[in-house]
Amino acid sequence: MKKEKNNFNGQELILDLYDCNHKIITSKQKIANYITKICKEIKVKKYGPTRIERFGGDSRWGYGYSFFQFIEESSICGHLLENENVAFINIFSCKPFSNLRAINFTKKYFQAKKVKKIVLLR
Repeated sequence: MKKEKNNFNGQELILDLYDCNHKIITSKQKIANYITKICKEIKVKKYGPTRIERFGGDSRWGYGYSFFQFIEESSICGHLLENENVAFINIFSCKPFSNLRAINFTKKYFQAKKVKKIVLLR
């Protein structure tokens, strides 16, 4: 099937955040607060409950929280590594959103010193 050039089906923002604030990435409440605030920042609507779980103590990465939030437009998920103060966050939405706003907000929220980003258009 041939796809039209200007046919927008969504965008995904992939963020790798380094040297994050340890107190933030190890707090379930602060992670939940981030999810609520990023949804407002990029103007998407949460759908259903947020899932936030801490696990991984037996893995080579150690403990960390992972989260998943359906949004009406798709989903936001993340994985945070406590022993490295790293956060990996993906935002996918069929509704266009400002990548720059999402990047700046997320970097500031987690107090990351370095951010790597990838933007995929679908």
